[in-house]
Amino acid sequence: MDPSALNNPHFQQLINQEKEKAMAHEMIAKLTSACWDKCITGTPGSKFSSGESSCLSHCAQRYMDMSVMIVKRFNSMQQQ
Repeated sequence: MDPSALNNPHFQQLINQEKEKAMAHEMIAKLTSACWDKCITGTPGSKFSSGESSCLSHCAQRYMDMSVMIVKRFNSMQQQ
């Protein structure tokens, strides 16, 4: 690879997009694992019960809220 390609803004944008995709996939995997373990206590049937569905929804929302809060906190710490 040409070393000057690393300084190319388009190349840097592609790298940043791939990093964001990887982070999103990682967050979804963690969220799925954590919420599944918490909300699905037995063998799932062909569809979730209303309690399981509600638990999964609330768990995912709390997880996303906490992730946003943590990112904002780290950003504010970096700016100080």
